[in-house]
Amino acid sequence: MEYSFNMFNKMAPTGIIMTLNGFLKEMTAPPVILCIGSDLAIGDSLGPVVGTMTQTDALNAGAFIYGTLKNPVTAKEIKYLGDFLKRTHPGSKIIAVDAAVGDAGDIGLIKISNKGLRPGLGANKKFDAIGDVSIMGIVAEKSVFNYSLLNLTRLSLVYKMAGIIAEALSSFVTSYAHADAV
Repeated sequence: MEYSFNMFNKMAPTGIIMTLNGFLKEMTAPPVILCIGSDLAIGDSLGPVVGTMTQTDALNAGAFIYGTLKNPVTAKEIKYLGDFLKRTHPGSKIIAVDAAVGDAGDIGLIKISNKGLRPGLGANKKFDAIGDVSIMGIVAEKSVFNYSLLNLTRLSLVYKMAGIIAEALSSFVTSYAHADAV
């Protein structure tokens, strides 16, 4: 199942929180937030920007976060990270966040799915899927030149999308921590 929220919709963070609550209603441990991407291309930096914005709230709520601007997690590390996360955080659900490419009309959409994502797909890379829930921000149009388009993506678009996703993730992990404490 997949839900989409437009970044210009003021209710997008609320919709993301509600979707996460629906997808992850039976969590028994704090979630792991895996923010995938690189700060070397603006369009690919959505994940690390979300990780950086969410880091303090996630840690305060007992959640675990991987992938920030200081310590990015790129698609290449995914093949090693999947097993590591399962062994290090047994019972935790993984929320994977990444930038994506799509149709021209989809730019600015934030898509949430109840399955993992395949990082690097927009750059024609073949990596395994990771995550129990995925959040993807459509930052550029799908093309044969996807990597160059990610370099031409506007920082303001990535930053606004990252802020919306980070706000929703922070609220979600904080509400989980409060519910767990009760």
